[in-house]
Amino acid sequence: MRTVATDERRRIRAASIAGLYAITPDLDDTTQLVRGVEAALAGGARTVQYRNKHADSALARAQAAALAQVHAARGGLYIVNDDPMLAAAVDADGVHLGEDDGAVAAARALVGPERIIGVSCYNRFDLAEGAVQAGADYVAFGSFYPSTVKPDARHADISLLERARSLRVPVVAIGGITADNAAVLFEASADAVAVISAVFGSAEANEVESAARAIDSVYRGVTARRVASR
Repeated sequence: MRTVATDERRRIRAASIAGLYAITPDLDDTTQLVRGVEAALAGGARTVQYRNKHADSALARAQAAALAQVHAARGGLYIVNDDPMLAAAVDADGVHLGEDDGAVAAARALVGPERIIGVSCYNRFDLAEGAVQAGADYVAFGSFYPSTVKPDARHADISLLERARSLRVPVVAIGGITADNAAVLFEASADAVAVISAVFGSAEANEVESAARAIDSVYRGVTARRVASR
């Protein structure tokens, strides 16, 4: 049952969305996927989203469950892309919805009051307003830079990030983000940057960890400068 205390616990959990938000690549090799996620967490990723657009239901269930075990052991926020039922089944921290994944209210009925719901809003502030009004716990905008994962993605203007502060939920930037361009997004008020290729571009765990650490270092640097300027 939803209560004020439940909503507050969920908001506190959502508030931990900051810095590197790592999104998994489309991998059939579950062992490699687990190694990569472990390395990303070791490198400073604070949130990991399981996303595999190519997996059938059996593989998706197996991979999502395997990553749930990683997070149970290592911590960090664990989000499942697209599938509220899968998120609930593996006891993930939440689910992320795209424009074709149904309404926030329908997802809430499936994941319950404790789990986080995030919504992709692309380049539209009105979508973000509607999502938050419907109960979304965070919103994502993008693509901010050309993306190899989604080369035809809609372009989002950086000004959206500052405008979205009025929504009073965490704001995630996505699309073509690397350690070289992440600072601009953090400085423009993004709480987190969602990254696939720039983190998981190598099959070597040490390189994944290093890539994650580079983005985490950018976040820490921007945060430190912001605190020092107050």
